[in-house]
Amino acid sequence: MTEKLIVLGSNGQIGTELVTALRKLYGEEHVVACDIRRPDYDMKNSGPFEFVNVLEKDTLNHIFKKYKPTQVYLLAALLSATGEQNPKLAWDLNMNGLLNILDLAIAYGTSKVYWPSSIAAFGPNSPKNNTPQFCIMDPNTVYGISKLAGERWCEYYFHKYGLDVRSIRYPGLISWKAAPGGGTTDYAIHIFHDALKKGSYTSFLNAETELPMMYMDDAIRGTIELMNAEAHKINIRSSYNFAGVSFTPEILAGEIRQHLPEFKLEYKEHDPRQEIADSWPKSIDDSHATRDWGWKPAYDLSRMTVDMLNNLKS
Repeated sequence: MTEKLIVLGSNGQIGTELVTALRKLYGEEHVVACDIRRPDYDMKNSGPFEFVNVLEKDTLNHIFKKYKPTQVYLLAALLSATGEQNPKLAWDLNMNGLLNILDLAIAYGTSKVYWPSSIAAFGPNSPKNNTPQFCIMDPNTVYGISKLAGERWCEYYFHKYGLDVRSIRYPGLISWKAAPGGGTTDYAIHIFHDALKKGSYTSFLNAETELPMMYMDDAIRGTIELMNAEAHKINIRSSYNFAGVSFTPEILAGEIRQHLPEFKLEYKEHDPRQEIADSWPKSIDDSHATRDWGWKPAYDLSRMTVDMLNNLKS
């Protein structure tokens, strides 16, 4: 059977790179990019694109009827820091958007649905070091609350309706290709841009804030590996812990200084994103993903830093 994929939220940080990777894998005409915003030139001209708001059921129904997708990737969301500025919109988009897609996937016989969760689903009372797959989860942002609720809905639809839903709890994602999307971990992208442009950066997180991070190349590869794994190997239907490398702003700055010795790092006082970061894990145990579908990151901090600087320079 020929695969037909729909990627909703295709213009975001993950979507731009995921669409490219999926089109290389399945063929450009078989991957439909969808977003509420106009795509860049490369995406628009490399395959089909549709303007879609995941809260508009009639439009979604038209897209499902038109393309009859075998796989759907739902990436549309308001992230942590942005979501705190408009919590009711964040809840509406993150939760009702998911429910719309789950219902349509059942109605149209979609084989697989991918929906990303996040380390934001953990909270102040979750274990901070080597956070396990199963533990207390008490998120204190609307983004995290919606992710935890979404995980429960995904597992519910799997058990109740047999829908093959798969999910990953992304850590902070670092990429040179797309602009950051309003997340608390986005300092780790801005720091590279400012290091090259200005030779300095002012971090909104303090020097001791250690967070789990991942290079986008690993995140895209891991997502596709999860979706291509045989169904009987997927033992977690809420969302898999997923890890790359953990570091603080100070550790990252030290790595950048290996290539830009004059780089200066300063710190902003009293940023609301600090409280969000303090509630999140410092490191993640992703042994279930390794055991079930063979996950293993390829980028450590050193390799990621070299790749980021080289690509941003060019």
